[in-house]
Amino acid sequence: MAYVLARTTRLQLRDGQAITLRPVVPDDRSLFVAAFDSLSPESRYQRFFSPLTELTPDVLAYLTEVDYRHHFAWVALTGPPRAHWLAGVARYVRRQESSTAEAAVTVLDPYQGRGLGSLLLDALVGQALEHGITRFEGDVLAENDAVRAILDRAGAHLSPDEAAVLHFELDLPGQLCTEHKGS
Repeated sequence: MAYVLARTTRLQLRDGQAITLRPVVPDDRSLFVAAFDSLSPESRYQRFFSPLTELTPDVLAYLTEVDYRHHFAWVALTGPPRAHWLAGVARYVRRQESSTAEAAVTVLDPYQGRGLGSLLLDALVGQALEHGITRFEGDVLAENDAVRAILDRAGAHLSPDEAAVLHFELDLPGQLCTEHKGS
């Protein structure tokens, strides 16, 4: 837990709202379930590329049980310390024996358009660089304009992968798109 506490920080979104940024822990399962249940069908589809209706125990374990080196996730929390809720998540998973990792960012609907996605991506880049990761890759739906804009600002290369899906590659460190203030 000392690892998590040493990396926990309070930040502000563009509109001044305070959030707590910290590494994910296994006890976050209930936060993930509540956050997933609150996602709009469109946001669920944009994140999971399917009309997922629930998080299975295996998916919850994958989302919350990380090694903090090859598989890392930040959570952005709002609300009071013992009654907080999830506002967003950013994670990377290193490709086997590689300096490349698959990366993904999810921002819950009420926090979209407030700079949280950029903040999470910036934090994820910093963590990845600490562990020798030099490139992020992943997929994004072509219709997901918000994520595409963040990737464009970060200097990612986007290319068609399959119908309605774009593959992205982002060499690290990219041009980070920070629009937040630490506190």
